[in-house]
Amino acid sequence: MRKTKMMLLGVLLATASAAWAAPAAGIAQYELKEFTADFTQFKIGDNAPALYLTPEYNIKQWQQRNLPAPDAGTHWTYMGGNYVQIGDADGKISKIYDGEIFYHR
Repeated sequence: MRKTKMMLLGVLLATASAAWAAPAAGIAQYELKEFTADFTQFKIGDNAPALYLTPEYNIKQWQQRNLPAPDAGTHWTYMGGNYVQIGDADGKISKIYDGEIFYHR
C-alpha cells in the first residue's frame, strides 16, 4: 500500500512539474491590436503622442523585456502598461505587446 501511495505521489508531482514547466505559446500570445493609454484608445496605425518619441521613452534594453528587435526606423516605448513599437520619425504604432511579456520566459 505504501509503495502504491508513493508511486501515485510521484506521478502527481511529475505531472504538475511538467505542466508548470511547459513552454509558453510564444510571444504571439502577448500581441495586442489596441490599448488605452493617457485616457486615449490607440490601435496599430495610430500615431503615438510626441512625448513617446523623446529619448527618455526609448527602450534600449528590449532584449531584457523579452521583446523582439525593433524594425528598422522604429523603437520600443512603454505606454499604458504595454510595450509599443513606434516609428522614429512619425510615431506611427506598428506593434503592441501586453506588458506581461516582460515575465515571459
